[in-house]
Amino acid sequence: MNEKIQSVLNSLPHKPGIYLMKDAEGTIIYVGKAISLYNRVRSYFLESTDHSPKNRSMVSKIDDIEFLVVQNEVEALVLESNYIKQYRPKYNVLLRDDKSYPYIKVALTEDFPRVYRVRSFHHDGNRYFGPYTNSGAVDATLDLLNKLFAFRTCRYDGSAWAPPAKGEPPAGWKQKLLTRPCTQYYIHRCTAPCVAYTTREEYNAIIKQVILFLEGKHDEVLKDLQAKMDKAAEELNFEEAARLRDRIQAVERVLEKQRIINTDAQDDQDVIALASGDDETCALVFFFRAGKLVGREYFILQGTRDSSPGEVMGSFMQQFYQSSPHVPSEVIVEVEPDDRQVVQNWLREKRKGVATGGSSAVTIITPKRGDKVQLVNMVKNNAKEVLDQQRIKWLTDSQKTQFALEEIQKAINLETSPRRIECYDISNTQGTNSVGAMVVFESGRPKKEEYRRFKIKQVEGPNDYASHQEVLRRRFRKAVANASSIPSSPMDDISSPIGETVDEIIQDSGNGALQHDWAMPDLVIIDGGRGQLNAALQVMRELNLDIPVIGVAKEEGSHTKLNTAEEIYTPDAPEPIILPRNSQGLYLLQRIRDEAHRFGLSYHQKLRSNRTFKSVLDEIPGIGPKRKQALLKHFGSVRAISAASLEDLTALDGMTRDAAEKVKEYIGRLE
Repeated sequence: MNEKIQSVLNSLPHKPGIYLMKDAEGTIIYVGKAISLYNRVRSYFLESTDHSPKNRSMVSKIDDIEFLVVQNEVEALVLESNYIKQYRPKYNVLLRDDKSYPYIKVALTEDFPRVYRVRSFHHDGNRYFGPYTNSGAVDATLDLLNKLFAFRTCRYDGSAWAPPAKGEPPAGWKQKLLTRPCTQYYIHRCTAPCVAYTTREEYNAIIKQVILFLEGKHDEVLKDLQAKMDKAAEELNFEEAARLRDRIQAVERVLEKQRIINTDAQDDQDVIALASGDDETCALVFFFRAGKLVGREYFILQGTRDSSPGEVMGSFMQQFYQSSPHVPSEVIVEVEPDDRQVVQNWLREKRKGVATGGSSAVTIITPKRGDKVQLVNMVKNNAKEVLDQQRIKWLTDSQKTQFALEEIQKAINLETSPRRIECYDISNTQGTNSVGAMVVFESGRPKKEEYRRFKIKQVEGPNDYASHQEVLRRRFRKAVANASSIPSSPMDDISSPIGETVDEIIQDSGNGALQHDWAMPDLVIIDGGRGQLNAALQVMRELNLDIPVIGVAKEEGSHTKLNTAEEIYTPDAPEPIILPRNSQGLYLLQRIRDEAHRFGLSYHQKLRSNRTFKSVLDEIPGIGPKRKQALLKHFGSVRAISAASLEDLTALDGMTRDAAEKVKEYIGRLE
């Protein structure tokens, strides 16, 4: 700890506020809030504190600390959110691309208000709905609204189309209309206030229906339309009545597509759940209005790998509701956010500042049982699906993947962009059931038909270096056999292709050989650090292969997944390369490495399961296939068999007491 930091720690007040952690370059790397700045900031530097890996990494980079004192915790939360949004510190949980979320604006301050898309909201007397994560969905919503409610989409100044809604017209005011309506009027998408075909009051009634619809108050919209249709029919205005009837039917068709959730709540509710990946989390929000699901939005948070669920939830709620124009009376969350009471008080202040037409109370609920738990589970399952879809979508975006490949090329100094990338990973449990995995990506996309799994045959115990070398020799030996004096061997055989279903388990039985027409990779990635890379390079030199090889490991060592960045090891650079956290190249490298890990781990788990369920029972004298099947079907696991009594085992069909005794004796020796 340097003298600068020590002097700051000595001057910290016992007051609420925020603190800014800075590195040696003066960059803000973390922003936090505290009830007591003295206690919170000093806790980072106490040796007895059990810090997370992220905090340990952060503390090692702190060169200076600044703090700002505020009046209370809510002010601290607001100030913290503003600083995070402005500076996007490395060690804070951040919404990805949070500045680009669109809103739907109902411009109430305009004469004959328009409804259109904007990129930010302000407390300016207009109504805003959002934020939305998909601009295309916003445009589709606006198009639907314009079909249901005939509001204008032009940009004309409508102040001269009708007298002011309140008070007398200003001196010299004169009504000025257009000569004729546009096409929108003739296709029933505008009521043409520009030529006085509708009054200000009639047009404002349409805008009121738009707002009610966006608020989810569909029953009120239908009730209003029904009343107007009945009135038009009574006045024998059958053409208008028919048009209103068609609009009612269109609204009803839209509502039929929405799922109705039976809950006791009649107030607004937001339900939030999380699904986490390697270093990102999908936060999904379902919006319920009077028990009806009216919409959902997802948001991707970065830098969440070693953050607790409570920290992630709290960070998301701060960033989401800071930019949300609406706060519901009840927020149902999967996990309780850190500083729950502070967040709840802040939401109450925000709700109080918006015209809600009701109470300003806000309650954050973490349900443990009942219907609300089912709601949370539904949202969580959807969040997992969204996270998977976003990964697939990213990989299929050719522009992003090409940019990512070019970033990788530049970072590791390749002559050309790597078209074919192969990644290798080793999985084992304390050296047992060791397996290797090879995944192939071409043009940034997985080529699953060329994935391979390897049983490690020559290495005993937990030796990643030797295991990587065995896998690489078996992968490349036959590919260079014709061009060298290296003889092929039965040990070179690897598992056969697995096809499109990557979870199908094909054991490495030596039946399939490496295809000779496989392309050689432009880049080989080894899951590991400097040691694994050097082991791989030794094999490449042995086989006279000139293929670029890099190692990808978690920052500060590959032994833990709880770090905040990746280190890229290259043969020539003495220090690892660390790409920016928002780098597309880093994102692709992580996806490839995670796919290799997942692919190998599933095979390892299958082998371990087979060893537990098959090897143990297969080696017991007198236990044949039928008895083994009966035991597994009834007890489910070797542990359950071990816990069963002799009487329980003997009672199974086909089992004798002698066979039961042998089972107990053999399993007992293993334990």
